[in-house]
Amino acid sequence: MLKVIKDLKKIVPILAYQRFMDENTIIVSRDSLLFSLSCLKSHIGYQYSLLTSIAGVDFLGKSYRFCVVYDLLSLNFNSRIRVKTFVNEIISVPSVVNLYINANWWEREVWDMFGIYFEGHPDLRRILTDYGFEGYPLRKDFPLYGFIEVRYDESKKQVVSEPVELTQEFRSFTFQTPW
Repeated sequence: MLKVIKDLKKIVPILAYQRFMDENTIIVSRDSLLFSLSCLKSHIGYQYSLLTSIAGVDFLGKSYRFCVVYDLLSLNFNSRIRVKTFVNEIISVPSVVNLYINANWWEREVWDMFGIYFEGHPDLRRILTDYGFEGYPLRKDFPLYGFIEVRYDESKKQVVSEPVELTQEFRSFTFQTPW
């Protein structure tokens, strides 16, 4: 696989290469992402014609907070490669739906869970959360309890949405007993 990466570096501007156990990962800039994926898909020596997943990763506190990870599979050569690109909250990622049709669902999921915008996506809208949902649940700064509570109110005979109020009573700890 190392020869493949050396040949790929001649064509694609790779920022970094990582190998962990049997997994090969290349890191490319967001500007060269479409070109890199297009080469990996259509080049006769690679033929990564199957996109198996797109995932998002949140590195809270970093200047490039988000990582978008593309997992590709070459059925002809029975090999896998992972392509990563890093962005922040402002920078968008180019959509790869024109290259891989199944990227449509994956990009919508990453948008819904992390808020990473995919430029040129044909139908970028929420897919896993409700349309009125505020925030992005897989971001590390998203509160574990959420922002609103949805419950059934018996007196009103309907479902009501209320802001979450967490009150905690003051407790004095003696540290001699855990309770």
